[in-house]
Amino acid sequence: MVTEIQDSGRIYAAEYAARINRVMDYIEMHLPDALSLEELAEVAGFSKYHFHRMFHAYTGETLFDYIQRLRLEKSASLLLLNPGLTVTEVALEYGFSSSSVFARAFRACFGVSATQWRSQKVSPEPESCLTERNSKESKAESSSSQMNRNNRKDCRFPSRYIEYAAHSHIWRVPMNNNLTQTVEVKDLPDMTVAYFRYVGPYQGDSQLFERLHGTLHQWAGPRGLVRYPETQSLVIYHDSPEITDENKLRISVCLTVPEDTQISGEVGKLTIPAGRYALARYVLGADEFQQAWSWVYGEWLPASGYTTDDRPCFEWYHGSPEDHPEGKFTLDICVPVRPL
Repeated sequence: MVTEIQDSGRIYAAEYAARINRVMDYIEMHLPDALSLEELAEVAGFSKYHFHRMFHAYTGETLFDYIQRLRLEKSASLLLLNPGLTVTEVALEYGFSSSSVFARAFRACFGVSATQWRSQKVSPEPESCLTERNSKESKAESSSSQMNRNNRKDCRFPSRYIEYAAHSHIWRVPMNNNLTQTVEVKDLPDMTVAYFRYVGPYQGDSQLFERLHGTLHQWAGPRGLVRYPETQSLVIYHDSPEITDENKLRISVCLTVPEDTQISGEVGKLTIPAGRYALARYVLGADEFQQAWSWVYGEWLPASGYTTDDRPCFEWYHGSPEDHPEGKFTLDICVPVRPL
């Protein structure tokens, strides 16, 4: 009897987690919209009278604080990545009713004005959003991020630009470490994926990613959903590690699945929207991922003529490290882009 109760508890907990994840997906896709408690409770399949408490218990944030934080963090990224937009345009892009409302919320979260954040004349030290970080580490990280962003202003790289019939653009970019071979900008179709989500620190933790992939495969395998090479393996990064507190970073380990796939437990399902993406092909060791991402965002993107949009960025894996003679990962870093 005790075992049955424990098993039932795990099933119910997984179902609640799946519903909260479904709401998170919906919020991310509708950040600029006026999201109501009733609307989100319906997405979760919970009564609106109880949903707010359930969300807080699961995430540690109120529903309003969670939505507000995501809007502010997305705005902070957009301010840096798209200098052509005014602060007011950025505020309206993410659903703030006015520039004054946005200004107050931004300063309360990051400790500086949106203009100061963009100009980089001061090192941003978040007050309310990032209070869990050690102050010395925050200063060091802010200084490092400041240096990286200053370097972006004058970044130039020798490249060869090619256009061919499918309207794809290819950069063949020599790098000092020879990590990357090409960056290709092309249109990708919708991709339906089943995912297992993790919230918390992940950088440099290869064992964590192995566990997450293993958990997802244990669910997908018995259902006949692992059919390599047809099945594609992806990792979606929902937040920027330079802005979001590491304890709130969200990643989704994914496998592509048929659109009508039935999900269960903590496994969720979402659609990665079609559109134009920059695909940077890499062959990486486990300790080289951060360097690769930094190059794409810090050097290639500012000199490319493109900026990012609201679709998620992700890693798209090709083959297994067991198949590589040096045990390395072959992948594309995929960044959603649109012209500046």
